[in-house]
Amino acid sequence: MVVKRYRVAGRVQGVGFRAFVLRQTRQLALRGWVRNVSDGTVEALVDASEAHHAAFENLIREGPRHAEVRLVLVVDEPDQAALPEGFTIAHERD
Repeated sequence: MVVKRYRVAGRVQGVGFRAFVLRQTRQLALRGWVRNVSDGTVEALVDASEAHHAAFENLIREGPRHAEVRLVLVVDEPDQAALPEGFTIAHERD
């Protein structure tokens, strides 16, 4: 399993993006969290196999119907300590 941090920019807040991510990650049985960031982006920390990361990235690049994803940044994350057992929507970050 690999942990990756995703930062999604565009029209991604106020369009159901976090709920979309939550549904998709639960279907894929992924572990982690998603949250809004005060700069207007959405951030997710995901623990998954490389194949599931590829599927997840494809889904968030598309996003829910009213979203407009302009950029997805992906960074490998070495620390797994802060991950929940399932997948959750976390509190907004500054």
